[in-house]
Amino acid sequence: MSTPTTNVLASGIEIIGSIRFQNDMHIDGKIDGEILSDSGKVTIGEMADIKGNIQAGEVHIYGHVDGNVKSDRCHLNAHAVISGDITTGALSMEEGARLSGRAEIG
Repeated sequence: MSTPTTNVLASGIEIIGSIRFQNDMHIDGKIDGEILSDSGKVTIGEMADIKGNIQAGEVHIYGHVDGNVKSDRCHLNAHAVISGDITTGALSMEEGARLSGRAEIG
């Protein structure tokens, strides 16, 4: 059985448009558009700046997101800044994380 691939979008890269992926994705760049995955895990790194909605199986946010998040599981790191609504099956949020929006859990 092969190990799942993690795709990396490094800092300094800027994408305008939607991203769709199957495995895991780590983003430290800027994205102006949707991030979509049916069941993959997306990590929004501390250097990331996202303007658009995120839909994935699992979402870990360490950076800035201006958009809605829809996932089975969502984790907000202490440095996370989210302007938008979160719809998730399970939410964990570290002290210091900032959410400007609604959270619907369950």
